[in-house]
Amino acid sequence: MARPRVRLVVTADDFGYCPRRDEGIVEAFLAGAVTSVSLLVNGAAAESAAELARRHRIPTGLHANLSEGLPVGPARHGVSSLLSPEGFFLGKMGFRKAVAAGDVVLTQVREELEAQLSRFRELLGRDPTHVDGHQHVHVLPGVCQVFAEALQTCGVSFTRLPLERGVGSCAWLEAPARSFASAVERDARAAMGPFAHHGLRWTDAFVGLSTCGRHMSAHRVSGALARALEGIPMSHAPTAELMTHPGYPSVPPAGGCGEGPDAFSCSWERLHELRILTAPALRAQLAKDGVELCALDNLDSKRPQEETPGEAILETFLEPSPP
Repeated sequence: MARPRVRLVVTADDFGYCPRRDEGIVEAFLAGAVTSVSLLVNGAAAESAAELARRHRIPTGLHANLSEGLPVGPARHGVSSLLSPEGFFLGKMGFRKAVAAGDVVLTQVREELEAQLSRFRELLGRDPTHVDGHQHVHVLPGVCQVFAEALQTCGVSFTRLPLERGVGSCAWLEAPARSFASAVERDARAAMGPFAHHGLRWTDAFVGLSTCGRHMSAHRVSGALARALEGIPMSHAPTAELMTHPGYPSVPPAGGCGEGPDAFSCSWERLHELRILTAPALRAQLAKDGVELCALDNLDSKRPQEETPGEAILETFLEPSPP
C-alpha cells in the first residue's frame, strides 16, 4: 500500500527579530517556500513584521519567548524569577538551568505567556494560528503544563512538538548542537501528555533540529522527513512541520529582543537557509518524495475527523527512541 502524500508546513521562526530577517522571510513566503511564520512580539521589528503579515496575508503564530531579551508582561516592571538583575530574560541555557533548579515561578511564566498572547492580538487584530516556543522553551518540564493551560484558556489549539526522530544520530551536528537537540527531543516527548490533556494539536512529525543553519540541504531535509515519518500509520495523509530560520543577516545594532541581535542572526547561516528553501533543488526533492507544502490553517481544515494531530501516533512516539 502506497503512503498517502505528506502535507508539510514550513514555518519560519523569529519573525519580528529584525527588518533584514523579516525581508528574507517574506521573500521566502512569496516564493512559496515558507507557508507559516512565528512572530516574536518582543522583537525589535515586531510592529513592522505584523504589518507585513497583514499586507501579505501570511499565516502567523506566536513564537512565545521566555529566554531572550525583554519581557512583555508584569515582570518588566519588577523583580521576577524569569529575569537577570539587569532585567533581561535568562538566556537559552540560563532559563533551562533555572527551570531545572526549581528557581522559576510558574505563575510568572503564565503571566508572561498571557501578556505575549495579548500583545499578539494588539499587533495582528486576531488570535495566532498557532503558538510555539522560542528556543523550544514551551516543552520544558513544568513550563509545558502552564503553556498548555494558557493556550487552552485562550482558545489556541495548535502548537509545535519539536520531537525529531533520530536527531541524536546525526553525525554532522557538532557535539553541543547534538546534545541540545537530543535534550529538546526528550523534553518534547515528556510534554506530549500535558499537551494532549489540554487539547493541543500538532503535526504527526517534526524536523528542523538537524537541518538548522549551515546544516540545511535538500538531501538532509528529505532524509530527516523520511526518519521522522517512520512508524506513522498510513490511515491518513501524514502531516509534518519543517522549522526554518531564513533571512538576510542582521547588522548590529538593529535587531534582537532588547539586547541586540545574536551571533546566529548576524551570520551567513540565515542566508544559507533562505537560498536552500527557495532553490529548485529542494522543491524538486520534496515533490519526488511525495510531499506537498500547505498552510497550517489549511492543514487543520483537512482533518476535521481527527481529535488531535499526533494523538493517533502518541503511543508510537512514547516508545523509546532508536539509538
